[in-house]
Amino acid sequence: MIDPLTHATVDAPMLADTLSRFFQPDTLARILIEGLGKAAIYFIIAIGLTLVFGLMGILNFAHGAFAMVGAYIGGVIMVVALSSASGAFTRIALFIVVVAVVFALLTAAGSALEIKLVRPIYDRTPMYQILLTFGVGLILEELARIIVSSRGIQPEPTWSAAQATIPGFLSGPSDVLNSLFGVNIRGFYLFAIVSGAILAVAVYLFLTRTLYGLYIRAGSEDPEMVEALGIDVRKAFTIVFGLGTGLAAVGGVFLMWDPTWGPSVMLNLDVLLYAFVVVVIGGLGSFKGTLVAAVIVGVADSFTTWLFNTGIVAFSGLPEVTIFLLLVIALIIRPQGLYGVEEVGGH
Repeated sequence: MIDPLTHATVDAPMLADTLSRFFQPDTLARILIEGLGKAAIYFIIAIGLTLVFGLMGILNFAHGAFAMVGAYIGGVIMVVALSSASGAFTRIALFIVVVAVVFALLTAAGSALEIKLVRPIYDRTPMYQILLTFGVGLILEELARIIVSSRGIQPEPTWSAAQATIPGFLSGPSDVLNSLFGVNIRGFYLFAIVSGAILAVAVYLFLTRTLYGLYIRAGSEDPEMVEALGIDVRKAFTIVFGLGTGLAAVGGVFLMWDPTWGPSVMLNLDVLLYAFVVVVIGGLGSFKGTLVAAVIVGVADSFTTWLFNTGIVAFSGLPEVTIFLLLVIALIIRPQGLYGVEEVGGH
């Protein structure tokens, strides 16, 4: 019989070797850059959830399903439009077009959902909103499962054909970092960092430099006063809900190329959990908090994934456990989140 304590003991030489490798500059750089790449995608998805709750006070449990739909729509367009002879520039250009198309489609779908389903239950308790959006998420998940299965695609794990549309220079180590610093990091994570930074700046400018951004920020603080000034807060709700779902779908398109995710019906719940962890840690309704929390979660995810890949920890679910441990710690130390307030959102 195996002694559990002896079996669970970490081999000391292996631990010392792992720590030695961890503190090497190339390893630290790899963990940090991959973590920032993951953080960029988590931010793109979670910021939509933050916008919706910040103005409307609604926790959209269909958020992960919209990311899943975005991943599948993006995958379908990429697989159909590309061939094995398509070059890297064509693939990147098409990806940008796909992001724009998916954002437009899902923003329109989210706006319609808000008008037809969410708006009639504003005056009811939050439980109605939670049940409604959660039900919408389950319906979308099952529809996706039926559709992809009917086309001969396995709903889980990931759809490999869509992941294979990524250009070679993004799927492998970055030649620039490898030649300059000797760091083997997937080019995709650098691509995600740049894209996430652009989208973060765009959302920030929308919130701080546009009229509707002013309505959103004012409505999140005092919706009654905004309505008294003659501003159509309901229209702002529709736009924000649409933008939130559109951003979630854009995040799903990026997950299509992510080597650890990819299109799958399981994105519904998996992405939803990560998005909620980021939003809660950062503070409900806080742009800055969402950005900081995404970095924390992304780097923690990268670090624990590295621990598993090096063999120091044999538990494959370590990243998920660590993320939720961070959530528990954050709720104990600061229940309102890093940059949140005690009460936010409403209509």
